This record gives sequence, C-alpha cells and structure tokens, in this order.
Amino acid sequence: MSAAYRIGQGIKALFAFSQPVDMSLVTSYLSPTLLDLFKRFDRGEQLHSLAVLRDVLAQGETPDDLAVAALLHDVGKTRYPISVWQKTAAVLVRALMPSRYQRWSEGNPLNLWQRPFVVYEQHPAWSGELLASANASEAVQWLVTHHADPIEKWQDHAYVHLLRRLQQADNQN
Repeated sequence: MSAAYRIGQGIKALFAFSQPVDMSLVTSYLSPTLLDLFKRFDRGEQLHSLAVLRDVLAQGETPDDLAVAALLHDVGKTRYPISVWQKTAAVLVRALMPSRYQRWSEGNPLNLWQRPFVVYEQHPAWSGELLASANASEAVQWLVTHHADPIEKWQDHAYVHLLRRLQQADNQN
C-alpha cells in the first residue's frame, strides 16, 4: 500500500463518524456470531469492510464465503487496536526500511512502539483464528488468513480465484 493510499484512508477515518454503516447489508451475510465479530470494529473499519464488500459484489456473482471474508478480513486487528497514524507508520516503515519493519513486526504487540508493525503483519492469522472460533466456513477462514499473501503463492489453490477478488477489492478500498 502506498503512502497516498494510507493518507486517503486516514482522511476517510477522520470523517467516519459522519458516515452511516449499512447494517442491513452486513446482517444479510453474517450469522449472529460473525456479526459479533464485525461489531468489534471501529466505525472506520466497518466502513472499510463494507466498501470491500461492495467492490466484491460489483465484480459479479459473489459466493457468500467471499462476502463474509470481505466483511471480516481485518477482524484480527481488533485484538490490538491501532490508530490511523500507527497504520501509516507501519506502511511507511515497511516501504522505506524493510529490514527494520521485519524486526519490529516480530516483536510483542503489548509493546506500544512495536504494536502497529506486529498487528500489520499478524492480523491475517489472527483474523483466521477468530473466524475459526466463530465457526466460519473453511473457505472464509482460508481467505482471511491469506488475504495479505502474495497471490503467486497460491496459484494452484482451489480458492485462489476468490482470493484474487478479495485482494483486488481490499487494495482499492
């Protein structure tokens, strides 16, 4: 993700309080248990997830598993919430100082300095764990666990076509 993209997300987050969250669309895809996970997001993350869902839906026929993954792909971030400036710092350090990013992302999320780097790196796995504990389908768990992986890594996987759609939507929102 570019710095310009992250700045745009930051601006959206600043004005998230003024934007409605379409809970009727959310509840049309999420079970009560999965809805509880969605409600852990702050308003900005809820709006991001809805934007990813809408983008996925605009791509054409959408299996429910892909819609659920679009809504909950970042739910692992709720384990250790970080602010917009911390997200921006992680993106910038990753782009400008990859070795330092790597070292900090292997740290402890309880360390406030390392937290944004650990969360940025670990949230896909944490998302998968949260979804497994909420009895999400295997496809949803796999999609969220791998949503930040290089697509080339999974070229032969049965869900790669869904992963490609999820990543495309996430990268645009």
